[in-house]
Amino acid sequence: MEKIGKAAFIGAGKMAGAIVGGMIANGFTASDISAFDVSEAAAAAFTEKTGIKVYTDAVENAIKDADTIILAVKPQHMTSALMSVKTKLQNALIISIAAGLTLKRLAELTGSRRLIRVMPNTPALVCAGISAYTLDEGASEADAKTAETILGAIGQYVRVEEKLMDAVTGVSGSGPAYVFDFIQGIADGGVHEGLPRDIALKLAIQTVLGSAELAKQSGEHPNVLRDMVTSPGGTTARALAVLDKGAFRGLVAEAVIAASKRSAELGK
Repeated sequence: MEKIGKAAFIGAGKMAGAIVGGMIANGFTASDISAFDVSEAAAAAFTEKTGIKVYTDAVENAIKDADTIILAVKPQHMTSALMSVKTKLQNALIISIAAGLTLKRLAELTGSRRLIRVMPNTPALVCAGISAYTLDEGASEADAKTAETILGAIGQYVRVEEKLMDAVTGVSGSGPAYVFDFIQGIADGGVHEGLPRDIALKLAIQTVLGSAELAKQSGEHPNVLRDMVTSPGGTTARALAVLDKGAFRGLVAEAVIAASKRSAELGK
């Protein structure tokens, strides 16, 4: 793992814990990571998961020696979280995982232009996430490499223009919730037809997992893969007719669009 110096987290919630857990599993040392959170419960959970002490008294203690500062608090709490340390952030590399906060707004809050905005997703909790990131004008390619080193510890990453970050939020940021709902629906159907709940859920989860892996490895268009399963007049054709009647794909697309628009609203 490429060395990136010392990293500090402002905010010690579940996503911060996932990122740190991935970093440590991939060669980072706990002594190079610090964190701050106003919540003693969050601090205790973070320390239990990562072994890293979390400051709850003063954010200055967490960031004083940091080369990279990761902002991992909710967007609505960002202003109060940074108020006392803005002057100490101006020369640091700032990586934000706060949904909706634009680079322009982050520059106003931190005084820094070495900014990287990131949208991770919850599969990062098991190092299977996908993150998208975008750079501000003051961030260098070396800064981008630092972000990629951190994000690579929790899964995969892509680099996009900032104007696409709200769409990323709608697709992969909120996307796991759509998948979990889909898994629940498959399992519910199995239970309706007599399967025990635990077996129906296991079948549903592995079906989604295996199908995603097939799509990834084959490189085939989803339509091609769907047709591989669908025999004329068979069970799958009957099932797809029901989904088409309910405008399943269109409804999912509408959900993505709604989440993207909400992300844009949060950034204003």
